[in-house]
Amino acid sequence: MRSGQELVLATKQYASDDPAKSWAYVLSTSALLALALAGTFWNFHLVGKMVCSVFAGLLLLRLFVIYHDQQHHAILGRSRMAEVLMRVFGVFALSASSVWRSSHNHHHNHNSKLRGSHIGSFPIMTRSQFESSSRSDRIKYLVMRHPLTILFGYLTMFLYGMCLNPFLNNPKRHADCLLSLFVHIAIGIVLVTQWGWGQLLLTQTIPHFITYAIGSYLFYAQHNFPSVSLNEKSGWTYEKAALESSSYMKTSPLMAWFTANIGYHHVHHLNAKIPFYRLPEVVRGMPELQNPRTTSLLPWEIARCLRLKVWDSNAQRMIGFREMEHGVSDASQAAAERDLSPG
Repeated sequence: MRSGQELVLATKQYASDDPAKSWAYVLSTSALLALALAGTFWNFHLVGKMVCSVFAGLLLLRLFVIYHDQQHHAILGRSRMAEVLMRVFGVFALSASSVWRSSHNHHHNHNSKLRGSHIGSFPIMTRSQFESSSRSDRIKYLVMRHPLTILFGYLTMFLYGMCLNPFLNNPKRHADCLLSLFVHIAIGIVLVTQWGWGQLLLTQTIPHFITYAIGSYLFYAQHNFPSVSLNEKSGWTYEKAALESSSYMKTSPLMAWFTANIGYHHVHHLNAKIPFYRLPEVVRGMPELQNPRTTSLLPWEIARCLRLKVWDSNAQRMIGFREMEHGVSDASQAAAERDLSPG
Protein backbone atom coordinates (compact mmCIF):
# COMPACT_ATOMS: atom_id res chain seq x y z
CA MET A 1 0.00 0.00 0.00
CA ARG A 2 1.48 3.29 -1.12
CA SER A 3 1.64 6.27 1.20
CA GLY A 4 3.13 9.75 1.41
CA GLN A 5 4.57 11.30 -1.72
CA GLU A 6 4.44 7.95 -3.51
CA LEU A 7 0.66 7.96 -3.17
CA VAL A 8 0.37 11.52 -4.51
CA LEU A 9 2.57 10.64 -7.49
CA ALA A 10 0.40 7.59 -8.22
CA THR A 11 -2.61 9.85 -8.80
CA LYS A 12 -0.88 11.76 -11.60
CA GLN A 13 -1.91 9.20 -14.20
CA TYR A 14 -5.52 10.32 -13.63
CA ALA A 15 -4.77 14.05 -13.78
CA SER A 16 -5.41 14.34 -17.51
CA ASP A 17 -8.30 16.15 -19.12
CA ASP A 18 -10.35 15.05 -22.11
CA PRO A 19 -11.26 18.47 -23.61
CA ALA A 20 -14.13 17.10 -25.71
CA LYS A 21 -15.69 15.45 -22.68
CA SER A 22 -15.13 18.52 -20.51
CA TRP A 23 -16.75 20.83 -23.07
CA ALA A 24 -19.66 18.40 -23.37
CA TYR A 25 -20.25 18.59 -19.61
CA VAL A 26 -19.89 22.37 -19.52
CA LEU A 27 -22.23 22.98 -22.46
CA SER A 28 -24.84 20.36 -21.55
CA THR A 29 -25.07 21.58 -17.95
CA SER A 30 -25.26 25.21 -19.13
CA ALA A 31 -28.02 24.33 -21.60
CA LEU A 32 -30.04 22.47 -18.97
CA LEU A 33 -29.62 25.40 -16.57
CA ALA A 34 -30.82 27.85 -19.24
CA LEU A 35 -33.87 25.66 -19.93
CA ALA A 36 -34.68 25.37 -16.22
CA LEU A 37 -34.45 29.14 -15.76
CA ALA A 38 -36.63 29.65 -18.86
CA GLY A 39 -39.12 27.27 -17.29
CA THR A 40 -39.53 29.61 -14.34
CA PHE A 41 -40.91 32.15 -16.87
CA TRP A 42 -42.79 30.07 -19.41
CA ASN A 43 -44.34 27.23 -17.43
CA PHE A 44 -48.06 27.98 -17.13
CA HIS A 45 -48.57 26.23 -13.79
CA LEU A 46 -47.01 27.52 -10.56
CA VAL A 47 -46.04 23.99 -9.50
CA GLY A 48 -44.19 23.55 -12.78
CA LYS A 49 -42.40 26.86 -12.25
CA MET A 50 -41.38 25.78 -8.75
CA VAL A 51 -40.02 22.48 -10.07
CA CYS A 52 -37.99 24.38 -12.67
CA SER A 53 -36.72 26.76 -9.98
CA VAL A 54 -35.49 23.91 -7.75
CA PHE A 55 -34.00 22.13 -10.77
CA ALA A 56 -32.19 25.36 -11.70
CA GLY A 57 -30.68 25.54 -8.20
CA LEU A 58 -29.31 22.00 -8.46
CA LEU A 59 -27.94 22.62 -11.96
CA LEU A 60 -26.31 25.85 -10.82
CA LEU A 61 -24.64 23.81 -8.07
CA ARG A 62 -23.31 21.35 -10.65
CA LEU A 63 -22.03 24.12 -12.89
CA PHE A 64 -20.38 25.79 -9.89
CA VAL A 65 -18.40 22.62 -9.12
CA ILE A 66 -17.40 22.39 -12.78
CA TYR A 67 -16.27 26.04 -12.54
CA HIS A 68 -14.30 25.07 -9.43
CA ASP A 69 -12.58 22.32 -11.44
CA GLN A 70 -11.69 24.71 -14.24
CA GLN A 71 -10.26 27.22 -11.75
CA HIS A 72 -7.95 24.42 -10.55
CA HIS A 73 -7.10 23.83 -14.24
CA ALA A 74 -8.25 20.24 -13.80
CA ILE A 75 -10.34 20.74 -16.95
CA LEU A 76 -9.83 23.00 -19.98
CA GLY A 77 -6.72 24.55 -18.48
CA ARG A 78 -5.29 25.44 -21.89
CA SER A 79 -8.47 26.88 -23.37
CA ARG A 80 -8.65 30.68 -23.47
CA MET A 81 -12.33 30.46 -24.35
CA ALA A 82 -13.01 28.34 -21.28
CA GLU A 83 -11.05 30.76 -19.10
CA VAL A 84 -13.11 33.71 -20.35
CA LEU A 85 -16.43 31.88 -20.04
CA MET A 86 -15.65 30.62 -16.55
CA ARG A 87 -14.54 34.07 -15.39
CA VAL A 88 -17.87 35.42 -16.63
CA PHE A 89 -19.69 32.58 -14.88
CA GLY A 90 -17.78 33.35 -11.67
CA VAL A 91 -19.11 36.91 -11.75
CA PHE A 92 -22.68 35.68 -12.22
CA ALA A 93 -22.20 32.96 -9.58
CA LEU A 94 -21.05 35.40 -6.86
CA SER A 95 -17.59 33.82 -6.87
CA ALA A 96 -15.34 36.06 -8.92
CA SER A 97 -12.13 34.39 -10.01
CA SER A 98 -9.79 36.78 -8.17
CA VAL A 99 -11.07 35.83 -4.72
CA TRP A 100 -12.05 32.25 -5.46
CA ARG A 101 -8.64 31.19 -6.71
CA SER A 102 -6.65 32.91 -3.97
CA SER A 103 -8.81 31.73 -1.07
CA HIS A 104 -9.41 28.24 -2.41
CA ASN A 105 -5.78 27.57 -3.25
CA HIS A 106 -4.87 28.69 0.27
CA HIS A 107 -7.44 26.26 1.60
CA HIS A 108 -5.88 23.36 -0.32
CA ASN A 109 -2.39 24.20 0.90
CA HIS A 110 -3.41 24.62 4.56
CA ASN A 111 -6.29 22.17 4.98
CA SER A 112 -6.44 20.70 8.50
CA LYS A 113 -3.79 22.98 10.00
CA LEU A 114 -4.85 24.35 13.36
CA ARG A 115 -3.20 27.65 12.43
CA GLY A 116 -3.74 29.41 9.12
CA SER A 117 -6.54 27.21 7.76
CA HIS A 118 -9.34 29.74 8.30
CA ILE A 119 -8.75 31.52 4.97
CA GLY A 120 -11.07 30.00 2.40
CA SER A 121 -12.59 27.68 4.97
CA PHE A 122 -14.62 27.56 8.17
CA PRO A 123 -12.50 28.57 11.18
CA ILE A 124 -11.57 25.96 13.79
CA MET A 125 -10.46 26.86 17.31
CA THR A 126 -8.94 24.47 19.79
CA ARG A 127 -10.81 24.02 23.03
CA SER A 128 -8.17 25.95 24.96
CA GLN A 129 -8.24 28.80 22.44
CA PHE A 130 -12.01 29.02 22.66
CA GLU A 131 -12.06 28.97 26.46
CA SER A 132 -9.40 31.68 26.69
CA SER A 133 -10.97 33.92 24.01
CA SER A 134 -12.95 37.05 24.72
CA ARG A 135 -16.74 36.91 24.64
CA SER A 136 -16.85 38.88 21.38
CA ASP A 137 -14.35 36.53 19.70
CA ARG A 138 -16.37 33.51 20.83
CA ILE A 139 -19.56 34.99 19.43
CA LYS A 140 -17.90 35.81 16.12
CA TYR A 141 -16.46 32.30 15.88
CA LEU A 142 -19.76 30.60 16.68
CA VAL A 143 -21.70 32.81 14.27
CA MET A 144 -19.33 31.87 11.44
CA ARG A 145 -19.93 28.16 12.13
CA HIS A 146 -23.63 28.42 12.99
CA PRO A 147 -26.10 26.21 11.06
CA LEU A 148 -28.09 29.30 10.04
CA THR A 149 -24.93 30.86 8.58
CA ILE A 150 -24.51 27.74 6.47
CA LEU A 151 -28.21 27.50 5.55
CA PHE A 152 -28.23 31.13 4.41
CA GLY A 153 -24.91 30.77 2.61
CA TYR A 154 -26.40 32.76 -0.28
CA LEU A 155 -26.28 35.87 1.92
CA THR A 156 -23.50 35.10 4.39
CA MET A 157 -20.91 33.12 2.47
CA PHE A 158 -21.38 34.51 -1.03
CA LEU A 159 -23.04 37.94 -1.23
CA TYR A 160 -21.04 39.09 1.79
CA GLY A 161 -18.12 36.65 2.12
CA MET A 162 -17.22 36.30 -1.57
CA CYS A 163 -18.34 39.68 -2.93
CA LEU A 164 -18.61 42.58 -0.50
CA ASN A 165 -15.97 41.70 2.09
CA PRO A 166 -13.08 40.93 -0.33
CA PHE A 167 -13.73 44.16 -2.22
CA LEU A 168 -13.77 46.24 0.97
CA ASN A 169 -10.52 44.62 2.11
CA ASN A 170 -8.72 45.06 -1.22
CA PRO A 171 -10.69 47.11 -3.78
CA LYS A 172 -7.96 47.14 -6.43
CA ARG A 173 -7.36 43.39 -6.40
CA HIS A 174 -11.01 42.37 -6.09
CA ALA A 175 -12.84 44.81 -8.36
CA ASP A 176 -14.51 41.81 -10.03
CA CYS A 177 -16.15 40.99 -6.66
CA LEU A 178 -17.91 44.37 -6.68
CA LEU A 179 -18.88 43.77 -10.31
CA SER A 180 -20.37 40.42 -9.30
CA LEU A 181 -22.45 42.09 -6.59
CA PHE A 182 -23.65 44.84 -8.94
CA VAL A 183 -24.57 42.36 -11.70
CA HIS A 184 -26.53 40.25 -9.24
CA ILE A 185 -28.43 43.26 -7.91
CA ALA A 186 -29.06 44.54 -11.45
CA ILE A 187 -30.55 41.20 -12.52
CA GLY A 188 -32.79 41.28 -9.47
CA ILE A 189 -33.98 44.81 -10.26
CA VAL A 190 -34.78 43.85 -13.85
CA LEU A 191 -36.74 40.78 -12.71
CA VAL A 192 -38.78 42.82 -10.23
CA THR A 193 -39.50 45.80 -12.51
CA GLN A 194 -40.36 43.70 -15.57
CA TRP A 195 -42.06 40.63 -14.08
CA GLY A 196 -42.62 41.25 -10.35
CA TRP A 197 -41.41 39.90 -7.03
CA GLY A 198 -42.69 36.40 -7.73
CA GLN A 199 -40.40 36.08 -10.72
CA LEU A 200 -37.45 37.31 -8.66
CA LEU A 201 -38.19 34.56 -6.16
CA LEU A 202 -38.48 31.83 -8.80
CA THR A 203 -35.67 32.82 -11.15
CA GLN A 204 -33.00 34.18 -8.82
CA THR A 205 -33.69 33.76 -5.10
CA ILE A 206 -34.72 30.10 -4.85
CA PRO A 207 -32.05 28.74 -7.24
CA HIS A 208 -29.27 30.68 -5.51
CA PHE A 209 -30.55 29.79 -2.06
CA ILE A 210 -30.50 26.08 -2.94
CA THR A 211 -27.08 26.22 -4.59
CA TYR A 212 -25.34 28.04 -1.78
CA ALA A 213 -27.10 26.30 1.11
CA ILE A 214 -26.02 22.90 -0.24
CA GLY A 215 -22.63 24.19 -1.36
CA SER A 216 -21.88 25.83 1.99
CA TYR A 217 -22.85 22.68 3.88
CA LEU A 218 -20.78 20.43 1.62
CA PHE A 219 -17.76 22.64 2.12
CA TYR A 220 -18.33 22.62 5.88
CA ALA A 221 -19.00 18.91 6.33
CA GLN A 222 -16.16 17.76 4.12
CA HIS A 223 -13.72 19.18 6.69
CA ASN A 224 -15.85 19.19 9.85
CA PHE A 225 -16.99 15.65 10.59
CA PRO A 226 -16.71 13.38 13.66
CA SER A 227 -13.65 11.38 12.54
CA VAL A 228 -11.68 14.34 11.13
CA SER A 229 -8.04 14.67 12.11
CA LEU A 230 -6.38 18.07 12.57
CA ASN A 231 -2.73 18.86 13.11
CA GLU A 232 -0.34 21.42 14.45
CA LYS A 233 2.02 22.75 11.79
CA SER A 234 4.83 20.40 12.82
CA GLY A 235 2.74 17.25 12.24
CA TRP A 236 1.11 18.32 9.01
CA THR A 237 1.65 16.71 5.61
CA TYR A 238 -0.27 17.33 2.39
CA GLU A 239 -1.31 13.70 1.83
CA LYS A 240 -2.28 13.18 5.47
CA ALA A 241 -4.50 16.27 5.33
CA ALA A 242 -6.17 14.92 2.20
CA LEU A 243 -6.90 11.45 3.59
CA GLU A 244 -7.61 12.21 7.24
CA SER A 245 -9.07 15.71 7.11
CA SER A 246 -11.20 15.51 3.96
CA SER A 247 -14.25 13.29 3.88
CA TYR A 248 -15.91 11.12 1.29
CA MET A 249 -19.51 12.34 1.15
CA LYS A 250 -21.78 9.36 0.45
CA THR A 251 -24.61 10.42 -1.87
CA SER A 252 -27.08 8.88 -4.27
CA PRO A 253 -25.98 8.63 -7.93
CA LEU A 254 -28.36 11.50 -8.76
CA MET A 255 -26.90 13.77 -6.08
CA ALA A 256 -23.39 12.76 -7.13
CA TRP A 257 -24.29 14.03 -10.61
CA PHE A 258 -25.69 17.33 -9.33
CA THR A 259 -22.59 17.85 -7.15
CA ALA A 260 -20.20 16.78 -9.96
CA ASN A 261 -18.55 14.16 -7.72
CA ILE A 262 -17.32 16.70 -5.18
CA GLY A 263 -18.16 14.06 -2.56
CA TYR A 264 -14.87 12.35 -3.46
CA HIS A 265 -13.23 15.14 -1.54
CA HIS A 266 -10.34 13.12 -0.15
CA VAL A 267 -9.25 12.30 -3.73
CA HIS A 268 -9.73 15.89 -4.86
CA HIS A 269 -7.51 17.14 -2.03
CA LEU A 270 -4.87 14.54 -2.83
CA ASN A 271 -4.66 15.85 -6.39
CA ALA A 272 -6.78 18.84 -7.41
CA LYS A 273 -5.76 18.40 -11.07
CA ILE A 274 -7.91 15.28 -11.47
CA PRO A 275 -11.07 16.11 -13.49
CA PHE A 276 -14.32 15.67 -11.56
CA TYR A 277 -15.53 12.96 -13.94
CA ARG A 278 -12.45 10.81 -13.24
CA LEU A 279 -12.65 10.86 -9.43
CA PRO A 280 -14.68 7.59 -9.14
CA GLU A 281 -12.16 5.97 -11.50
CA VAL A 282 -9.32 6.92 -9.16
CA VAL A 283 -11.01 5.22 -6.21
CA ARG A 284 -11.65 2.07 -8.24
CA GLY A 285 -8.02 1.95 -9.36
CA MET A 286 -6.29 2.78 -6.06
CA PRO A 287 -6.97 0.49 -3.07
CA GLU A 288 -5.36 3.05 -0.73
CA LEU A 289 -8.33 5.38 -1.31
CA GLN A 290 -11.12 2.85 -0.83
CA ASN A 291 -11.51 3.17 2.94
CA PRO A 292 -11.94 6.92 3.46
CA ARG A 293 -13.37 8.80 6.40
CA THR A 294 -16.99 9.32 5.46
CA THR A 295 -20.10 11.30 6.11
CA SER A 296 -23.39 11.67 4.24
CA LEU A 297 -26.43 13.88 3.68
CA LEU A 298 -28.64 11.80 5.97
CA PRO A 299 -30.34 14.04 8.58
CA TRP A 300 -28.64 12.47 11.60
CA GLU A 301 -25.24 12.73 9.92
CA ILE A 302 -25.87 16.41 9.17
CA ALA A 303 -26.82 16.94 12.83
CA ARG A 304 -23.63 15.20 14.02
CA CYS A 305 -21.45 17.44 11.86
CA LEU A 306 -23.24 20.65 12.81
CA ARG A 307 -22.87 19.91 16.55
CA LEU A 308 -19.07 20.00 16.27
CA LYS A 309 -17.62 23.25 17.63
CA VAL A 310 -13.96 23.03 18.68
CA TRP A 311 -10.93 20.76 18.41
CA ASP A 312 -10.00 19.02 21.66
CA SER A 313 -6.23 18.52 21.53
CA ASN A 314 -6.28 15.99 24.37
CA ALA A 315 -8.97 13.81 22.84
CA GLN A 316 -7.69 14.47 19.31
CA ARG A 317 -11.17 15.07 17.93
CA MET A 318 -13.82 17.70 17.33
CA ILE A 319 -16.32 18.09 20.16
CA GLY A 320 -19.53 19.97 20.83
CA PHE A 321 -20.85 22.08 23.69
CA ARG A 322 -22.29 19.14 25.59
CA GLU A 323 -18.89 17.46 25.79
CA MET A 324 -17.22 20.73 26.73
CA GLU A 325 -19.67 21.24 29.60
CA HIS A 326 -19.08 17.73 30.93
CA GLY A 327 -15.32 17.94 30.54
CA VAL A 328 -15.11 15.08 28.09
CA SER A 329 -11.59 14.95 26.71
CA ASP A 330 -10.55 11.40 27.40
CA ALA A 331 -8.38 9.91 24.66
CA SER A 332 -9.78 6.39 25.09
CA GLN A 333 -13.34 7.62 24.60
CA ALA A 334 -12.20 9.59 21.55
CA ALA A 335 -10.69 6.46 20.03
CA ALA A 336 -13.88 4.52 20.71
CA GLU A 337 -16.00 7.16 19.00
CA ARG A 338 -13.68 7.19 15.99
CA ASP A 339 -14.10 3.42 15.71
CA LEU A 340 -17.90 3.84 15.72
CA SER A 341 -17.93 6.67 13.22
CA PRO A 342 -18.38 6.02 9.47
CA GLY A 343 -15.18 5.21 7.59
